[in-house]
Amino acid sequence: MKTSILNNFFKGMALILFMCGTLTTYAQKKFGGLALYTVRDDMGTNAKATLQAVADAGYKNIEAAGYEDGKYYGMTPADFKDLLKSLKLKPISTHQSAVTLDNADQMMADAKAAGFKYFVVPIPPMGMFTFNQENRTMGMTGTVQDLAQILTKLGEKANKAGLKLLYHNHDFEFKKNAEGIVPIDYLLENVDPKLLNFQMDLYWVTKAGANPIAYFHQYPGRFKIWHVKDMDEQGRFAPVGKGNIGFKNILDNKELSGMKYYMVEQDMTFDGLKPLDAIKISHDGLEEIGFK
Repeated sequence: MKTSILNNFFKGMALILFMCGTLTTYAQKKFGGLALYTVRDDMGTNAKATLQAVADAGYKNIEAAGYEDGKYYGMTPADFKDLLKSLKLKPISTHQSAVTLDNADQMMADAKAAGFKYFVVPIPPMGMFTFNQENRTMGMTGTVQDLAQILTKLGEKANKAGLKLLYHNHDFEFKKNAEGIVPIDYLLENVDPKLLNFQMDLYWVTKAGANPIAYFHQYPGRFKIWHVKDMDEQGRFAPVGKGNIGFKNILDNKELSGMKYYMVEQDMTFDGLKPLDAIKISHDGLEEIGFK
């Protein structure tokens, strides 16, 4: 009788240990962040189901890109925060393309209420951003000096709101403008790092022909979040690990760059690949490359 009881006890303990090990393994796979711009259409259709899919794909952090009329994806900041918490997702950063000096205080209060740490300006704000539909090129009106002044004021407001301001690049900021100035260099050199740092989009830096690692060496500690997306042979957006960007070498310089978080982003998918499938491929790619 005692032998039978002991055998059952040890079998039970073995099962418990196995389940704990399995749960630990599962938990360990929860890493990395996703820029919700990748799944923007799905978020517009069913935000809760889409966020559940993001969590199921193994992500633990998110970056929003759906703020309008004081709400995130149709939810109050508090409700959005609660939904993320219920799905074990963490709000890290939010893209706020419509920010102006007039609406910034309210936007930042909402971002803080939703639990975000970083307030990201994704394009030159206040009507400065330009997009040429014919040749699909981006740029800006006004001067980089104007942009620096606006970002300085936004940085002051972000600090007061308890947030950190970041500027997100595309390719044109890494190219000389009509005045012979490289906009990203000007911003890095002329805006106080206490007020502004940067979200480096590794795809667009590569597209511009610039070297991310060289920037890390020249401006250490200034690139707090990375956008991680790959580039295929045609120069198109690709899931992480399915293109030709040398992420492993870039990742080796993580500490030098100042990177605290990284977000997978894929602006568009091609050849029938759906965004919700692309983010799974990218998460596998992150693990293979060595992102944690």
